Amino acid sequence: QEQLVESGGGLVQAGGSLRLSCTASGFTLYYTNIGWFRQAPGKEREGVSCISRQDRSIYYADSVKGRFIISRDNAKNTVYLQMNTLKPEDTAVYYCAADYFGGSCRLDRAVQTKWGQGTQVTVSS
Repeated sequence: QEQLVESGGGLVQAGGSLRLSCTASGFTLYYTNIGWFRQAPGKEREGVSCISRQDRSIYYADSVKGRFIISRDNAKNTVYLQMNTLKPEDTAVYYCAADYFGGSCRLDRAVQTKWGQGTQVTVSS
């Protein structure tokens, strides 16, 4: 059974940092496009960052550029999202997603193959 599990969410003050983890079982993340998405109450799920298979390319949404960093640890079969200088508007449920088929990653909900369960991030002011 293929699974993605997110962890690392929590409550943090504005200006603080969190590191989210996305760990896969049943498949190898190095050969998979991985994206981070988030959904705030009353809003659509939006792309945050993604990393392409074999690290071909990395993309960030304009809203997080310069603050968030996506990376892989191949030995742990895990993708991380380091979130710095957090703002209240970053509050959302964060999801990781795998795209098995694309040549490069896309910040597009429609092309994702597998989703994790989500982890809550709350940034207080």
